[in-house]
Amino acid sequence: MEKNWKKNIVRFLSAQTISLFGSSLVQYAIIWYVTLSTSSGIMLTISTLCGFLPQICIAVFAGTWIDKYNRKKLIMLSDSVIALATLGLALLFLSGNKNIWVLFLVLIIRSAGAGIQTPAVNAMLPQIVPQENLMKVNGIMSTCNSIMMFLSPAVSGTILSVFSLEVTLFIDVITAIIGVSITAFVKVGQLIKNNTEDKTMIQNMKEGFRFVKNNKFVFNLLIFQMVSMFMISPSAFLTPLMISRRFGEEVWRLTMSEMTYSLGMVIGGILITTWGGFKNRLNTALVAGAMYGFVMIGLGISPVFIIYLICNTLIGITAPCYNTPITVTIQEKVDLDMQGRVFSFMQITTSCMLPIGMMVYGPLADVVPVETILIIAGILVITAAAIFHFSKALKN
Repeated sequence: MEKNWKKNIVRFLSAQTISLFGSSLVQYAIIWYVTLSTSSGIMLTISTLCGFLPQICIAVFAGTWIDKYNRKKLIMLSDSVIALATLGLALLFLSGNKNIWVLFLVLIIRSAGAGIQTPAVNAMLPQIVPQENLMKVNGIMSTCNSIMMFLSPAVSGTILSVFSLEVTLFIDVITAIIGVSITAFVKVGQLIKNNTEDKTMIQNMKEGFRFVKNNKFVFNLLIFQMVSMFMISPSAFLTPLMISRRFGEEVWRLTMSEMTYSLGMVIGGILITTWGGFKNRLNTALVAGAMYGFVMIGLGISPVFIIYLICNTLIGITAPCYNTPITVTIQEKVDLDMQGRVFSFMQITTSCMLPIGMMVYGPLADVVPVETILIIAGILVITAAAIFHFSKALKN
């Protein structure tokens, strides 16, 4: 581990934050562009699928690549491919070719790149951060990401209202170039062991599946993640519907909902960074999961909009306190040459269970009040956290 690791991690976090800011701007801009230019629910659904499905598909292979090849180069390569695709889209739109299907193709490429970049970043951190500082660094990274997600809707909306979509696309290209350039100067320690190099991709994938199946801790962690993501999906997708039905259809209400959640994530990131959580990392995640369930109930019973916003902020606070300990636990307990595959499995779990949950809760929301769904789902989240806590499935 490099002696001046703090300077090294500042470079890396700066690069990732700058890159994320540009990506977030484009994410919001594209969603709003599709919405305003087509006014089609089908087109919006297609754009959502283009953002989710490629991450799931590529993550199956990404874990093996992350464990086999240079992680820093993979991060730089995926960011560069995303930037090139975005640049191509910007040039096509400037030339007058504004075919919506080309935009969907770029969304697919961007999603696939993110499916490689996200687990690669998580797997690379233990190579540049001393183990005793992983919680603090992950907390700082979560805080930086939350700040970018807080600022992005407002900045993206301002740019899109004054300029065209192409300007936002060029900003993303510039931030990607800056991010890749800074990452190039990050010093990364070598893996102590790497038994993936002499094996084929299929062999490495099978080895990853066997590891998850035979490692009770990782297996139970994935099960807990699957259950949690399925249960919390109403709070992730149905709250705008509840707001419009219960409090009013004004756009500012939806904006405030997004901003309070992001503000809560900033606060939660600062909290987990300074506090560090309980001595047992998974206790922190389980308590945060249970608190998330209680606040979901709060969302469902909120009598006025201001109470809803307070609960929404609290949900944002619990998110980093749930995600960060899980990430750090994997970084600490799983061998470095297996972390890429484990983090990819975690990403697949999250990317699959949220839309699967919506396939259940979405149609249900047309016959059952969203408030009722949130209350019941919140109770189930609390129950799941309690079961995993008292069964010690994640602690042995």
